[in-house]
Amino acid sequence: MIPIVKKDLYRYFPQKYSFRILLKGMRSQGFRYMFFRRLRDHYGKKSFMGIISFFFLRHYTYKYGFQIGGKIGAGFYIGHFGTIVISNLAVIGSNCNIAHGVTIGAARRSKMGAPKIGSNVWMGANSVMVGNITIGDDVMIAPGAFVNFDVPDHSLVIGNPGKIIPKDIATEGYINNILED
Repeated sequence: MIPIVKKDLYRYFPQKYSFRILLKGMRSQGFRYMFFRRLRDHYGKKSFMGIISFFFLRHYTYKYGFQIGGKIGAGFYIGHFGTIVISNLAVIGSNCNIAHGVTIGAARRSKMGAPKIGSNVWMGANSVMVGNITIGDDVMIAPGAFVNFDVPDHSLVIGNPGKIIPKDIATEGYINNILED
């Protein structure tokens, strides 16, 4: 099995990898979507597996409302299914959680570009991250927060417009089941 898929699966079911656990993971909408996304990325868009994955991704995009592009690190966890939009230009680190209603979008003009999100970031429901910004490691984006500015490591972001609150180990208790190499 592809190592990145094992890390994603471990976030949902923290047990030693087995075919039984993989089948259990396929019952989760978030894991199922990312499984086919990882297959497409691993085998390429023109291979047989890439083409099969493309059709599954297309189906699940409409079924679940996921529109996930960009570069996504290992251990990606979709907590609830519902509309999720991630720009093709976005970069997301490892062991990140995302909830329903989250938008990670590209912007134009002065903030032209898409967010670069660090590792161990928790993104709450209906939060929005837009523009050429950098969000550090160990950051919690509260539900409903609007972020169009850089966020340092070890921070909470709350409100609309967002307000940064420094906090050591900001995602403690929120980012669980991390599979180390």
